Amino acid sequence: MTMVCHRPEGLEQLEAQTNFTKRELQVLYRGFKNECPSGAVNEETFKQIYAQFFPHGDASTYAHYLFNAFDTTQTGSVKFEDFVTALSILLRGTVHEKLRWTFNLYDINKDGYINKEEMMDIVKAIYDMMGKYTYPVLKEDTPRQHVDVFFQKMDKNKDGIVTLDEFLESCQEDDNIMRSLQLFQNVM
Repeated sequence: MTMVCHRPEGLEQLEAQTNFTKRELQVLYRGFKNECPSGAVNEETFKQIYAQFFPHGDASTYAHYLFNAFDTTQTGSVKFEDFVTALSILLRGTVHEKLRWTFNLYDINKDGYINKEEMMDIVKAIYDMMGKYTYPVLKEDTPRQHVDVFFQKMDKNKDGIVTLDEFLESCQEDDNIMRSLQLFQNVM
């Protein structure tokens, strides 16, 4: 069986397109190649890698949504360029870039807005990922309550959907969300 290998575009080009230095990109590439020797990762492998971070829960559904957000070209695989571009936004992007990326993650069907079903799927996936051993123990209707609070805050015109503009505006008005966006600013 032959393995198709992917070689990333030049580091100089990636350095220009991301917020990483050439040295940081080299370190990231070594780690990526270690986990994904072919230079690309499919969804199944992505789920296996992601599951290691959540040993007490089932991260597969959330990893599926995350994989789709990383796989911007919808090819069924995430290349190093895809990975490092998303990581650059999440770690060092502007507030607007991070929020836009998060909106894209939550907009599961990519129709340009978030509806209650999509948000419910995301919230359930997060609870599944965190596992059964959360404290305090979650009640059956907790995900629905979170979705309701999300829509009360974000759905400015009360039409049952959250647009990108509503999402951006609501997030920027929320001090907790704005603080959380800064958490990983200096990770690398």
